Amino acid sequence: MKIKFCVPCLLGLEGLIADELREMGAEEVNAENGRVLFSGDEHILARANICSRFSERILIMIGTFEAHSFEELFQGTKGLPWESWIGKKDRFPVKGYSLNSDLFSVSDCQSIIKKAVVERLKTKYTIPWFEETGALYQIQFSIMKNQVSLFIDTSGRGLHKRGYRPDANAAPLKETLAASLCSVSKLRHYHTLYDPMCGSGTILIEGALMALNIAPGLYRRFTAETWAQMPPEIWQEERRRAVSLQRHDIDFHGYGYDIDPEALKIAKENARKAGVDKYLTFTMRDIKDFEPETERATVIVNPPYGERLLDIDNARKLYKIMGERFQPQKGRSYTVITADEEFEKAFGRKADKRRKLYNGMIKCQVYMYFK
Repeated sequence: MKIKFCVPCLLGLEGLIADELREMGAEEVNAENGRVLFSGDEHILARANICSRFSERILIMIGTFEAHSFEELFQGTKGLPWESWIGKKDRFPVKGYSLNSDLFSVSDCQSIIKKAVVERLKTKYTIPWFEETGALYQIQFSIMKNQVSLFIDTSGRGLHKRGYRPDANAAPLKETLAASLCSVSKLRHYHTLYDPMCGSGTILIEGALMALNIAPGLYRRFTAETWAQMPPEIWQEERRRAVSLQRHDIDFHGYGYDIDPEALKIAKENARKAGVDKYLTFTMRDIKDFEPETERATVIVNPPYGERLLDIDNARKLYKIMGERFQPQKGRSYTVITADEEFEKAFGRKADKRRKLYNGMIKCQVYMYFK
């Protein structure tokens, strides 16, 4: 069965996700602002959930239409083939958002969409009411500039929740964003990775998972695993496929430093849960004492910044120290993500390359030094 999908994502990650999906065998991949559209079968549905490093969740696209009134919203929703997915006993709650549209009341839109789906299913199943005790088919809607898009969520918990990080210290970096920093830094399985302000270890753990080619969703569960349309064999086959693609003979190692002993304790535990602890070393060390243990080094860091943990003056003092410690050298690269537009001035050097990414709702710049 050919299915149309949508991946909502952090702004700036669209290109990475599109490339990743093409490598998985997805078809008709199209990157748009804040989302990526693609198509594929049930195996691609499972594969994208298990293997995507950068996606927030995998949604099935049920349909799109224009609506300026509740009547148009009702009729447009009712006209879509909900019975292709939702069975007589299944649960189908509704949630979503509306931006710059005539229909601005989210709660009213939820009610209208729910009522329209019920009316459609009543007609198809010839039953008067729905007990909703079965599998979960979470309906999501987005209404932007009066364009309605309706989806069913296949993932459940966000895909950034890999399962290794139940605990986190202050201002944690999303796993999907940490993985993207490793990707744009061109991290390879023979590199040595450093994070001199590692916090709970997310960048290093995602780097190790990438180096070993361990699928980030391999050991977690997804909502669609309970669906009648997705027999267990599909998930078993896709997990076996993911395991077969893992690397074992690698030269990768990661070093994490921090001044907070509690953060280092959490980082070590997270690495153990992720199954990559033997590839990572965590040590208490101040940034002013940072010096890579190897001649070649890939350094990636998410330092505290004004909107996050430190006030802006202290953050900039920290950037100055980083500029002194992150010296240009053949075989070394440095990647820094921060929301501070004045970072380069405090750091003391212009970046060789810059890239815009969002950390949640905070607009950040990724500064890359490799020359």
